[in-house]
Amino acid sequence: MKYFLENVYCIYLAWFLIYQEALLPSKVNILDIAAGPGTVAYGLALFLQSSSGFFDILQMHISYYSLEKQDAFQFRGLQFWRRYIESRLTVVNAYFRFVTTDIFNWKTQSNNLPKDFFDFIVISHCFFADPVKRVEANNTYKQIFVSSLKNSGYVLLIVQDKKLFKVYDVHQVENQEQEENVVHKFLAELGLELVWYKYLTSTGSRTSLPVAEFAKFAKEKLPKQLYISPILQQYLGQKHQSHYILDDYVILARK
Repeated sequence: MKYFLENVYCIYLAWFLIYQEALLPSKVNILDIAAGPGTVAYGLALFLQSSSGFFDILQMHISYYSLEKQDAFQFRGLQFWRRYIESRLTVVNAYFRFVTTDIFNWKTQSNNLPKDFFDFIVISHCFFADPVKRVEANNTYKQIFVSSLKNSGYVLLIVQDKKLFKVYDVHQVENQEQEENVVHKFLAELGLELVWYKYLTSTGSRTSLPVAEFAKFAKEKLPKQLYISPILQQYLGQKHQSHYILDDYVILARK
């Protein structure tokens, strides 16, 4: 609940960037690893809905596979989809399949994912600082890429700026050569090659603002999360108004 809207916002922009490069087919098969409530599907559906009045988009057919260890996430996400997305006039035909399993218990031989099937495999915010967990998770990801991604397919990775740089013990600075080196290291660990990457930031800067200064910036410059803020305040004890904030790297890669 706390991060859902921000994550959908980021994914929405990622799908726009992919569409802009003419890489989004009208029939698309998507695997969302560590899918949560289906953020990747929501971002794509909302992009298609909001852009249908501006772009000539053919009717979409989406096969969406959710790979997630918590079935409650999958159940609630589908309930919300039915109420919020399917109740609208849309160019989206979406078909869902749920694979409920933990990536740390993954077995290539016994999994039921289709082979050479997916146009996009998406991993959003499921990367680990712990070296042992990171290696184990990355090995699972690589197995899935090899077995289930089409040869013509892409991997879309969303990672928060601080987490990306912390793994390599590097401070984020306004040095894009250093930044590119970090992105290439990150992809090498996953057995992937870079197509492109974008840094999405609310401030327009690659260096972080002090907390008090950023809070002032958000209050003055960033759009409010009008409807979920009262819920967060009621149920999570949040004291402040939430705003839409971006601090993520969107990375498109191939195997």
